[in-house]
Amino acid sequence: MKSCGIIVEYNPFHNGHQYHAKMAREMSGADVIIAVMSGNFLQRGEPAIIDKWTRAKEALSHGVDLVIELPFAYAVQSADYFAAGGIKLLQTLHCDAVCFGTDHQTEMDYELFGKFVNMNKTEIDQTYQQIKNNGMSYPQQMTEVFRKLYPKSGLDFSSPNHILGLSYAKENATYENPMTLYPLKREQAGYHDTNIYQDFASATAIRKAVFSEKLDQIKQVLPEQVAIDLVESPNVSWEDYWPLLKYKLISSSIKELQTIYQMKEGIEYRLQEAAKTSDSFQTFMEQAKTKRYTWTRLQRLATYVLNNVKQQEIENSWNHSHLQVLGFTEQGQRFLREEKKNLVLPLITKVSKSLNSQLALDIRSNQLYQLGDPNILEQSFGRFPIRIS
Repeated sequence: MKSCGIIVEYNPFHNGHQYHAKMAREMSGADVIIAVMSGNFLQRGEPAIIDKWTRAKEALSHGVDLVIELPFAYAVQSADYFAAGGIKLLQTLHCDAVCFGTDHQTEMDYELFGKFVNMNKTEIDQTYQQIKNNGMSYPQQMTEVFRKLYPKSGLDFSSPNHILGLSYAKENATYENPMTLYPLKREQAGYHDTNIYQDFASATAIRKAVFSEKLDQIKQVLPEQVAIDLVESPNVSWEDYWPLLKYKLISSSIKELQTIYQMKEGIEYRLQEAAKTSDSFQTFMEQAKTKRYTWTRLQRLATYVLNNVKQQEIENSWNHSHLQVLGFTEQGQRFLREEKKNLVLPLITKVSKSLNSQLALDIRSNQLYQLGDPNILEQSFGRFPIRIS
């Protein structure tokens, strides 16, 4: 069975995502569309508006055949690590192709870029070290690196989906049998676009409407079932977890905060002081943000603090990867049966107590996610893959 992968978050699922799945099938000629999807905490360091099981069900009802969870250790990361996890799981499933959205305005040969990076790693690292710590953000630094080394490409690391596309290309090129890449131009709504178009809107615009209780304004950009789920399911944002984060930041000693993953350069002092004088997550972020520390980087750090994430836990998760199935269609299940005997990673279809050690970080993050609303159902134990006919 020919397969095409998509690496996604669905926060929440909308018409643009349905279009992505449809076009991935058409462009690649795939029999099976595999979504590697972030769990309950997302790449930009925020909780998902609705839980992973609901999002998986929506995807399977609208063009996806198999949903595999991207573990926390890869999901809540910068683009390169996020891409490494997604590509690794698709490669493990012997996926033939990967289709991703891009907001890059000109034609871009992503496969050629991936090969270039693979062949020039040393020079790229040396150039990056020369301009590191010059006051620019990481995207600005990488733009500068490639303007020097790859001037004809016109690379710009400021657009989120383009950055992810470049990261997928770099990671894919490291494998002996790289997947075919299918970049798909975003239709109408950009990543941060808050406008609502006739049929499309960004996830950012949709979340804004949901939390403003203006769901009627966005029904046309959502599949009907998603609109129902957004009404009937608990909706959470960082504000629901702010009391927990504030308690953790204030009650922890500086020494304890220094043990948190990615806590560097004394930022723990700034975070603790900002927490003491803030009455909301929004205020906290506004006080903590600087030119050096972007909003996204601080949100990820806040997620690590909330989940009490340590460096060793992240490395353990990387070294003990797995394939956790959240759901499948009949076609997706058939694909899994065919591939099962060739898999080099454990296939998990039910989380049991025996997996406590192996899945410790993911289980804990699920339990903390549930604290955002008392109506969020159990996220780990006793859950079986969703099956959509």
